[in-house]
Formats: sequence, C-alpha cells, structure tokens
Amino acid sequence: MNGVGKLLILSGIVITIVGLVLVVGAHLPLKLGKLPGDIHIEGKSGSFYFPITTSLIISLILTILLNLLLFFINFFNK
Repeated sequence: MNGVGKLLILSGIVITIVGLVLVVGAHLPLKLGKLPGDIHIEGKSGSFYFPITTSLIISLILTILLNLLLFFINFFNK
C-alpha cells in the first residue's frame, strides 16, 4: 500500500501544478494558442488551426517538469 499512497500524493501534486498553470496562464501577456508561429487558415467553408509554437512550448515545459519529478523520485528512493 505504500506505493499507492505515493502515487496518490504524486497525482495530487501534478493536478495542482496543472491547475496553477491554467490559472496563471490566463493572465500572461502571451496567450497560449495565439503565439507567433501557430498556423491559422480560414477559408470560405471552414478553417484550419494548428498550434505549432504552443505545442513546442508545452512539450518543453512538460519535459522539464517530468525530468525534475523523476530526479526527485530517484533521489528520495535511494
């Protein structure tokens, strides 16, 4: 049961971080999804939107957070 408890604590921390990012992200001067480099094409019968820059930034942030998380997990398990 010790592993389940750690997993629940870790899940709570991750959910809290995601919530903080969403709350703080709404007040940033650069809005995610409307960054330079995001592709938005509007036509007569529809539109196409692909957030390349936003995807790269989110990927970079998540990579850094997950690497830090794995570092601390390995550090405290030794």
